[in-house]
Amino acid sequence: QVQLVESGGGLVQPGGSLRLSCAASGMSFSLYSMAWYRQAPGKQRELVATITNVGSASYTESVKGRFTASRDNAKNTVYLEMNNLKPEDTAVYYCHVVRFDRDYWGQGTQVTVSS
Repeated sequence: QVQLVESGGGLVQPGGSLRLSCAASGMSFSLYSMAWYRQAPGKQRELVATITNVGSASYTESVKGRFTASRDNAKNTVYLEMNNLKPEDTAVYYCHVVRFDRDYWGQGTQVTVSS
């Protein structure tokens, strides 16, 4: 059974930083691309970043230059380093993987950017 567990969210002031982690289990982690999504109140869930199994990352335009996705295949963990955070980054952040055509999501971690 695939499990994804996010951590690292919290309250941060504009311009601040956070690092999210997503620990995966029940899968051969090093074989799969992973993704980070976020969902703000009243909005649809949106893709934030993807990272291939070998660590090549891509980002939605609004976070380019501020967010960095990385992974440690030895620890079955993917990270999202978020810098220069803005109030519009406030959302629940989710880790995601597709395995055998099935979607798996973590429980999410809340990120709130506010002064």
